[in-house]
This record gives sequence, C-alpha cells and structure tokens, in this order.
Amino acid sequence: MNRVIKHTGAKYPIIQAPMGWIARSQLASAVCNAGGLGVIETSSGEVDNCKAEIEKMSELTDQPFGVNLPLLFLKDDSMLEFCVQHGVNFVTTSAGDPSKYIDKLKNAGIIVYHAVPSVEGALKAANCGVDGLVVEGTEGGGFKSPEEVGLFVLIQAIRKQVDLPIIAAGGIADGAGMAAAFAVGAEGIQMGTRFVSSKESPVHENFKNYIFESPLNGTWILNKNSKPVIRALRTDFTKEILDAGEMDMTAMKKIQELYFEGNMNAAPALSGQSVGIIDSIKSAEDIINDTIKEFNETCSKLGGLKL
Repeated sequence: MNRVIKHTGAKYPIIQAPMGWIARSQLASAVCNAGGLGVIETSSGEVDNCKAEIEKMSELTDQPFGVNLPLLFLKDDSMLEFCVQHGVNFVTTSAGDPSKYIDKLKNAGIIVYHAVPSVEGALKAANCGVDGLVVEGTEGGGFKSPEEVGLFVLIQAIRKQVDLPIIAAGGIADGAGMAAAFAVGAEGIQMGTRFVSSKESPVHENFKNYIFESPLNGTWILNKNSKPVIRALRTDFTKEILDAGEMDMTAMKKIQELYFEGNMNAAPALSGQSVGIIDSIKSAEDIINDTIKEFNETCSKLGGLKL
C-alpha cells in the first residue's frame, strides 16, 4: 500500500501546502472533501485564529486533515497540545530541528513528516525518528534554501540513503508532474501554487489572475545572499528586491494586503515555477480529479515504453 495514503488516511496522496494565512479551513476542507489532505497553517503566527480554523474543520469535513508546525516560530507547546486535544493525526513540521517536538508528537500517536530542502536535512530528520519527509525542490514558492537543487535530483539523492516515504513538493501542478515525482521515488505530492489559484482559495482575484498570466519564467529567487531566501512572482515590487540584491522581513509585513486586497506590489507574491503551467481557475475537486486522471494515464503510457 502507498505509505503516504496509509499515514494520512486520505483517498489520494495529494497534500495541500500550508501557506501562511491562505491554508485555512475554507481551502483545506475543500481539499479534504475532494480526496486530498488539507493542511492548516500556523506559520502566520495568529495562534488563536489558527486554533479556531482547526476547530472549524470538523464542521466542514468528516475527512482527515493535517496541521503544519513551523518549529522556529512556535513560542511554546500550546499549538502542539491543541492538535493532540483535537484529534489531529497528521502533522508536518518545518523550519527547524524536528527533534524539538518529535517525542511529544509521537507519544500522542501523531504521524510526523518533516519538510527538508537537502540530503543532510533528510538524514537528520530520519535519525530523529520522523515517519516521512516532505522534500522541497527549488521550484517551489515561498521560503527556500539558498542552494538551488531541483526536486527530482533531490528526491533521487535522498532516496539512495533514506527509505522513508517522500512527499514531493515544488513545481508540481498536474498528474504528469505527479507521475514524474513517483518515478524518482516519491509516494505523494504537495501542491501550493495550484491550490492558491483554486476556486476555494481565499486570495484576491488579482493574485489568481497574475498566476494564470505568468510565463514559465514568471518567478524569481530573491535574497540569495541573506535570509530569508524566497521564490516569488515577478512584479515591480520584487524587481526592486532583485536589483537591490537583498531584503529583510519588513518586505513581508503587508503580505495580507497582497493576498486579500489584491495589491500585487504590497509584498512579494510567493509562488512556485508551476505558474508557467497553470492557466485557469479550477475547484479543488477538479484539480484533484484531473491530477489523478492524468497521473493514471501517464503511468499507463509509460508502462508500454521499452528501449
């Protein structure tokens, strides 16, 4: 059996990325009801709001869902304890050392996947006792490793040394991409930009339309010589960051104005390279159904190939 399906309890091994402020119950429940695994974010730091969103999930879906815990940004154990109390069975951890909470999570019977951008990170997480990995290639949007390693190369390198189930993240927006990820060793995929541009996504139409209209080279890696390194859409705002060669976190302070008011120059519009292959709005259900259909068709075609 597919280990990601076994661990998540979802019908399909398709995970919705935990985008700050965006990955709330409206989007996550739609993904869950369509057979994927919706994930509630906590990286926004809005602890009470995120707790309310976790509670709301039980009203919107009877399917399993996950929660992301960005380790460096958790002030205390309260969010972890809240997940335990509310029956969350699957957690992704990121942005920090997975050993920080692994024992508490595992003792509570929670499945833990840790997000990694490198072979070294994968080995460290495996040694800590995580159940699986979310392997993040440079193609993905948001906060990135300064070392630009493509997703498929990274998965193959990790797979040579680690036998944990892998969820592939970065640049995947359809079934062909999913099949390619499985071919190199993944057992699931995580999609962010594709779900950001979905019908149920809470972001402003300006953001969605910008994704649809962006070309294949429609994103930049920014701030490579400092922190945080990010991948974001090419806008006037990010062009200034590119030209300056650096940025600090103050550039992100108006991110909600971009997301929900549609001001594309309020902050960097975090997006992955998949903007180049996304050209229309779809419901979460259509995204998942189309992805699985294309995945199965692609695998069937490949099954007949011989050299």
